[in-house]
Amino acid sequence: MSPLISRRLGRPAAAFAVLSALALAAPAVTATAAPLTAVAPAAAEAPATAGVPTVVAAPAAATAPQAAAGWAAGTRAYLVISAPADIAAAKSAVTANGGTVFAGYDAIGVIVAHSTSAGFAAALRGVAGIQQVGATRTSDVPADAYNPALPANPAQSATTLTESNRWDMTQIKADQAWAVSTGSPTVKVGVLDTGVDDQHQDLAPNFDAADSASCAYGKADTRTGAWRDVDTHGTHVAGTIAAAKNGKGVIGVAPGVKIASVRIAEPTSTLFYAENTVCGFVWAGDHGFKVTNNSYYTDPWQFNCPDNVDQAAIIEGVRRAQEYAEGKGSLQVAAAGNSNYDLANKTTDSESPNDSTPVTRTITNACLDIPTELPGVVTVAAMGSGSVKASYSNFGKGVIDVAAPGGDGANGVYSTLPGGKYGTKSGTSMASPHVTGVAALLVSADPTLTPAGLRARLAGQANDVACPSDSRCTGTTANNAFFGEGQVDALKAVGGTTTPPTGKYFENLTDAAIADNATVDSPIAVTGVTGNAPATLKVGVDIKHTYRGDLVISLVAPDGTVYLLEDFANNDSADNVAKTYTVNASASAANGTWKLRVKDGASGDTGTIDAWNLTF
Repeated sequence: MSPLISRRLGRPAAAFAVLSALALAAPAVTATAAPLTAVAPAAAEAPATAGVPTVVAAPAAATAPQAAAGWAAGTRAYLVISAPADIAAAKSAVTANGGTVFAGYDAIGVIVAHSTSAGFAAALRGVAGIQQVGATRTSDVPADAYNPALPANPAQSATTLTESNRWDMTQIKADQAWAVSTGSPTVKVGVLDTGVDDQHQDLAPNFDAADSASCAYGKADTRTGAWRDVDTHGTHVAGTIAAAKNGKGVIGVAPGVKIASVRIAEPTSTLFYAENTVCGFVWAGDHGFKVTNNSYYTDPWQFNCPDNVDQAAIIEGVRRAQEYAEGKGSLQVAAAGNSNYDLANKTTDSESPNDSTPVTRTITNACLDIPTELPGVVTVAAMGSGSVKASYSNFGKGVIDVAAPGGDGANGVYSTLPGGKYGTKSGTSMASPHVTGVAALLVSADPTLTPAGLRARLAGQANDVACPSDSRCTGTTANNAFFGEGQVDALKAVGGTTTPPTGKYFENLTDAAIADNATVDSPIAVTGVTGNAPATLKVGVDIKHTYRGDLVISLVAPDGTVYLLEDFANNDSADNVAKTYTVNASASAANGTWKLRVKDGASGDTGTIDAWNLTF
């Protein structure tokens, strides 16, 4: 696995150094735990990009805990599993064998038990009616579990940033989808993560406090603010899903839907233990979430193996909770992880357990990255800018369902951060919320969709992405190890279609590299057009570049006439060019080879002509 990027889907930046697989690319954030962003198996955030403002982790908790009544040193947590009909007897068995019932999920037959007894699990496994018992940690339950401190409520900074089309949103056609629908406020989306800053200017208009809570430690805490961010990761994810279309900052994929925060990361460690995930999924089902986003993996095991009694219980407990949520109408979307690891060909795990001392162990495909590999969960791989796999993204034929922009290198995903701020992260943690947003648009357009129907619709509407020249990418263009069914499409989700050109249309979709201090031409052969080009020739340009102030863009006619499209100001530091120019080319014959010419006049930033077109 990559030494810098963990398998985690996209956990809080705090987990950057050791964590799990949460977020792959939080900007210069202090790492402390195991979010899916940077170090853990199933979530992902990529490392910070140069030039990105430093992201400051959420301030220390505002409310200091009191002495934790009932807590004792050496307390460990367990999932105790029985048939739902036997749950009362199972609870009695817990207390009779030296444990306490910390939380119970009677409908699925899962108990969160605490005990200081080293023989607790073994004793309980011998009780009739108890199906499985598994330790969820290799470290002690913190005293904070018995009297949790409320996360800080950060002071808010006003922004002068105005909304603009970002590369990730244009790549999945979200910017076009908004003209058709922004999503329904009756659709609730759950952000199961490190928490969400509900007072952020771009999130407050869509935030659902009534259905938000903390599930840290495995028991719902509904106090006001318990759902707030103990890192930055969850707030970033929330903005990608549903930042309001209010003229400020950024716009989410589905800016008209509601978002609720279910904090499942614990403070300080920012780890996502199995009991927290169980609580989160049951909460999602009971509170009518149509979709949940899960940019993490369940700590402390990057992969849970069914031949281990503890990990088998974790798999079963989380599986039951996911199944319960789905039965209540909730679809789970999860990040694939950031270790550039083949999930269809597992061999070793050297990052677990991440709450004590990791060891290297041999594993097989029977070992699961959860929740992303559970039945019914939509597994999301990350793409960079363009039709490319993000360098860090996990992959696997038959494991990856769909793909979405997660950022890579200089092109990160820009979104909300606590305290009214904004910043860039990369990771499968950032890809997953794009899919969650598209799913929210789909169910907004068709409220009758079941989770199974949503899964089918996401796959059916995804745009195929062919494998690159990489032997690891097995499968077909329609379904392969890197991109699954393809990249999701927000415009299709809302029933929209790309407006067809009114005249004859020609395009070039072949990438052309733009090098420093060099000029590149990209050709289009035009045939079948009578006479000269029109006075209103439309030239559509899609250029990916990290500093467009370096660029001069021209159209070259077949007769060699050069029509200047744009000479950007040298101090224009914005990324990319996505524009349609109108050119009076009536002096030039239409038929022949036209060229888009791009001159890069400086050093330090390069790019690509991603696509361009002509409409006569």
